Amino acid sequence: MYKLSEQFTSTSKAGVESFVTMANATFAGFERLAALNLDTARSLLEDNLVNTRALLTARDLQALVSLHSTRAQPGPETAAAYSHSVYEIATETQGTLSKVVKVQVSELNKKLGLALDKVVKTAPAGSDLAVNAMRTALSAANSVYDSMSKAAKQAADIAEANFAVAASVAVRNSKKVA
Repeated sequence: MYKLSEQFTSTSKAGVESFVTMANATFAGFERLAALNLDTARSLLEDNLVNTRALLTARDLQALVSLHSTRAQPGPETAAAYSHSVYEIATETQGTLSKVVKVQVSELNKKLGLALDKVVKTAPAGSDLAVNAMRTALSAANSVYDSMSKAAKQAADIAEANFAVAASVAVRNSKKVA
């Protein structure tokens, strides 16, 4: 009885620690995103103030056209940089959360394996088939988890590559238009 209570307490502590780690990672991601948004808003406000002052000092149409061509160009680059930063924050936060889940799954597999070993030792004769079925199911679940993790990683890599290409094309096209 004491051993069961001790195991339950240990498992509960590990679960709480994992939850705290995941919550901290999530809050850190939100904090970075909020800081990025504030910095971007501040930068846009400052740029608009500079643009407004420049427009107010323009004396003729040629000066206005010149201002338009020089001030319009940084916009798409700024948007691409902002989008890239948001994407980075999201992928880093997701990576941290994935590591925590991976550790939890690994620990769960280890505990299930130990539990199955104990069952084998205390199981009545003829129960080998059921234990082997459990081991096979556990192995299949791990295989599916590994496949899904690899597929998610590949999808994230493809999305990141596509994002980089799209951002560079958008910036290049905005320079052609300006």
